[in-house]
Amino acid sequence: MTASILFFIVIGAVCLASAIGVVSSRVPIHSALYLLVNFVTLAIFFVTLEAQFLAAAQVIIYAGGIVILILFVIMLIGSEKIDTRGAYRSWTPYAGILLGVALIASMIHSFTATPEASETTTIINGGAPQTVGMALFTAYILPFEMAAVLLLVALLGALLLARYPRNTVISDPISNTISSTVSSTTTNQS
Repeated sequence: MTASILFFIVIGAVCLASAIGVVSSRVPIHSALYLLVNFVTLAIFFVTLEAQFLAAAQVIIYAGGIVILILFVIMLIGSEKIDTRGAYRSWTPYAGILLGVALIASMIHSFTATPEASETTTIINGGAPQTVGMALFTAYILPFEMAAVLLLVALLGALLLARYPRNTVISDPISNTISSTVSSTTTNQS
């Protein structure tokens, strides 16, 4: 067994263990840290594939930006343990089986499909910025724009969920304390 295969197996095991840790951890901070480890191991895989630009983008955008944003949100909301017991739904096992079959079918299709000549040149360039840009804005423009629309819809949904309802009165505990102190002081003086 060569050193590169051993390195791949070790990094792959760390990547898989951290991915399992993301979804199985009951503490949200631990899930975010597992996600950080997963992103870093994916960047290591990009470096081994000689795609240094993609590795740098992985670390800067995902590990540096997204995980930090998730940690800030967890710190603002709170990080108590998550109750993993939900109500039983009779359709979930069937949905799980259907999605599992679809995943296995897509994996079999991707393993048996042979790449075309244009895809091999993209693979050979190894993720250089010019190659990635040309591929995104020519052959993959529709998925690129669909991802942009999906992110826009997610942003609008988050804004709508975070907004207070118009008929709810938001009480400020500091001004209530000050006003009650001032009113009690004025009644005591008279």
